Amino acid sequence: MSRYRLCPTVEQKKVLLEHCAHARFVFNLGNEQRRMYRPGRRRAPIWSEQSRQLTEAREAEPWLAAGSAVVQQQALRDLDEAWCHFFAGRCRRPGFRKQGKHEGFRIVGKRGSVWDTRRLSRHVGEVRIPKIGWVRFRWSRAVPPEVKSFRVTLDRSGRWHVAFAAIPKPVAGPGTGEVVGIDRGVTVTLALSSGELFKAPAPSARTKRLARELSRAKRGSNRRQCAKVRLARTTARDRDRRKDWYEKASTDIARRFDVIRIEDLDVRNMTRSARGTIEAPGRNVRQKAGLNRSILTQCWGQFAKRLEDKAPGRVEKVKPHFTSQRCSCCGHVDAKSRKSQARFVCTSCGHSENADLNAAINIAAGHAVTARGGSQVGPLNREPQIAA
Repeated sequence: MSRYRLCPTVEQKKVLLEHCAHARFVFNLGNEQRRMYRPGRRRAPIWSEQSRQLTEAREAEPWLAAGSAVVQQQALRDLDEAWCHFFAGRCRRPGFRKQGKHEGFRIVGKRGSVWDTRRLSRHVGEVRIPKIGWVRFRWSRAVPPEVKSFRVTLDRSGRWHVAFAAIPKPVAGPGTGEVVGIDRGVTVTLALSSGELFKAPAPSARTKRLARELSRAKRGSNRRQCAKVRLARTTARDRDRRKDWYEKASTDIARRFDVIRIEDLDVRNMTRSARGTIEAPGRNVRQKAGLNRSILTQCWGQFAKRLEDKAPGRVEKVKPHFTSQRCSCCGHVDAKSRKSQARFVCTSCGHSENADLNAAINIAAGHAVTARGGSQVGPLNREPQIAA
């Protein structure tokens, strides 16, 4: 997806919000029809049947007829795709869209007839949206010519974006056959077997302060609404910094190495709540919640996903068992060798190294470590370098 910052006028924002309201209403109404389905009692309406019902609703309701038919039809198409993914076991059952949280719509059609783009200057472009006209956006890069659809979204901080659907080309490797192992952690986000350490941007102190102000504000008050908007803007900036970091880090690694081996971590299970139930309450719930926030801040899942997208067929997932306790020099496994978070001293051969780099070397070897032969990748003889 090629994403750009949209810059609509005040009048254009009103029409965009109406498009979002139409898409949200049609999506929720169609979702309610599908949720009423019970096996053996009645048949759930499919997309074609709901499209015919939409035509009848537009004739009966002037509010819907004033909107774009493309926006409303694509909302039903999004609903149909969500239910298909649910029945295939790829996601949960589709929920309902909420105002202020799920604001957006999609436009699909032939470029030049339903919609179009043009460039005005070096950093300014325009996209033509049905029922609105030409809306300006920041031209940060060229719009792919093969685009057939785009999506307009509004985040919680009040920023409008337009994303053109296009699959980017994979990043080509250097062709040298070089292998790298990547160890993921909380203190050091990424540790490469080549000796590099990457650290994800931490949330700003302003975010924590605004979160405290929001928790102290009275529900339903204007003060709480203003605090919510300020927190959303700060959180959006933190999220943009993290996204910029893992996009650049994944591109850099995909360009410099042919084979990339990474830990096969189930981040969703690792960040589950420890609250438990009333019958069996959990222990150390606050500590586990803090660990979950730290893990999610490191963007482990997003980094791995983008790395697989940019280097398809070159990313190998390695089981993480005992990679932090195994010596990369002699292959001896002992939990006592991990002296601290950053120090590893083998209890068998006395080999000393940074703990994260030692684990990254084991991952690069693909667990090909034996007590006699050692690993395929030798120990590092240089100090680790911190990469922003």
